[in-house]
Amino acid sequence: MTPGQIVIVVLASAVGALIKGVTGMGYPLFAVPIIALATGVQDAVVVVAVPNVAANLYLCWEARSARHEALDLGRLVIPGLVGAVVGAVALVSLPDEPLLLALALTIAVFIVQYVRNPELRMPRAVARRWSPIAGAAAGLMQGAIGVSGPVIATWLHGYGLARDAYVYTITLLFGLTGAVQLATLAAQGAMTRDRALASAAAAVPTAIMIPLGVRLRRRLGGPAFERAVLVVLALSAVSLLLEVFS
Repeated sequence: MTPGQIVIVVLASAVGALIKGVTGMGYPLFAVPIIALATGVQDAVVVVAVPNVAANLYLCWEARSARHEALDLGRLVIPGLVGAVVGAVALVSLPDEPLLLALALTIAVFIVQYVRNPELRMPRAVARRWSPIAGAAAGLMQGAIGVSGPVIATWLHGYGLARDAYVYTITLLFGLTGAVQLATLAAQGAMTRDRALASAAAAVPTAIMIPLGVRLRRRLGGPAFERAVLVVLALSAVSLLLEVFS
């Protein structure tokens, strides 16, 4: 990669990591589309994979005190791991634009629904019944385009989880599916020397900004936290649409 591309990787990672520290999501949502504009989708997905896994494991550990409040972890994680393998294998052949467009539209529908009815929650039986589908879809998106946040964030919002339980659940799913995605990409030879160097460069601002975001998150109450998540989702939709139509 060129020095200019490395600079974009570092800057996108810094902003994405800060957002992720606050909301538990947002690093690949922000960084992948921005980096992809300079390098291409495949490069962006592979470069972000390593620091993203590390960031998720760190945030999951930080929120571990809320693990007993999490819901349907097994029903979300196991299908998610399968979906991540399928998505990572298909990364080199799937067209990016339809996936990105579908993801952006999903975010838009969720945000409109939330604005119309902020208190909307899924019945517990419905959430449990369909959670494997949500997990598989999140894993597939994670493997294929490195971005699964809108899918699982939309689903988890319907659970009405407390802040730390939400962060624990979403980062656990991101971390495990991301690790499977990374292993699958490495097995396919996708982690080239240039991509590994760019990934190492991305890890530096990620390590610095994630703890700063965590400190900021601790100052946010329930409504403020939910608004922060919605802002991240809205920004991600815009960035995904820019990637589709650029």
